[in-house]
Amino acid sequence: MITLTDIHKSFGSKQVLRGVDLHIPRGESMVIIGGSGTGKSVTLKCVLGLVTPDQGRIEVDGQNAARAERDTFLARFGMLFQGGALFDSMPVWQNVAFRLLRGSLKRPRAEAREIAVEKLRRVGLSPDVADLFPAELSGGMQKRVGLARAIAAEPEIIFFDEPTTGLDPIMAGVINELIREIVVEMGVTAMTITHDMSSVRAIADKVAMLHDGVIKWSGPVADMDASGDPYLDQFIHGRAEGPIASVR
Repeated sequence: MITLTDIHKSFGSKQVLRGVDLHIPRGESMVIIGGSGTGKSVTLKCVLGLVTPDQGRIEVDGQNAARAERDTFLARFGMLFQGGALFDSMPVWQNVAFRLLRGSLKRPRAEAREIAVEKLRRVGLSPDVADLFPAELSGGMQKRVGLARAIAAEPEIIFFDEPTTGLDPIMAGVINELIREIVVEMGVTAMTITHDMSSVRAIADKVAMLHDGVIKWSGPVADMDASGDPYLDQFIHGRAEGPIASVR
């Protein structure tokens, strides 16, 4: 569904991606792991077209992403943002139905609200939450609203950007379970970037380790612990000693 071939990206003198090769099959959940500043977010932004690679090719469902018609292309994606990214001035239902109230996916207002309430129910929130504002919700509830928005337009591909950041371990577990259920239920292709190993184990079919601008290891999540790769081994076990230099 998503193929990245020899993707390079620099910002000024800082070379972030140095030849990323990645293949995400249709209907699978791929989790990209790696330390802060290794290029995980830049990789995601390259796929979405928010950042233009200096070199390489990105294909989505066999189509060159660089030549795709933007509205049609982006309509295929859903996104759960790291900080929730909810609009404070809008009630919850309008946040969830944001894409259904404008653009090529526009629906009648009453229908958009009905879909929003149904998606809220899917992530475990009652209909009375629909008319509240984001500031009236806990962090876990806000994350659920963000997840409801990500699936509101029935996307084929969903990106999850650090989905459990800022959540306590119990709520993080709840969100991980919800993500896994929704990915399987909808049959979507999922791409997640995270450094939370509990999320990796809960939601991944396959894992890719990004370090120093390239994919150091990629394979099924079940093979991760016995990979034999020193970079992956150090990262997943949180060891100070190893090939990944720690900043002191």
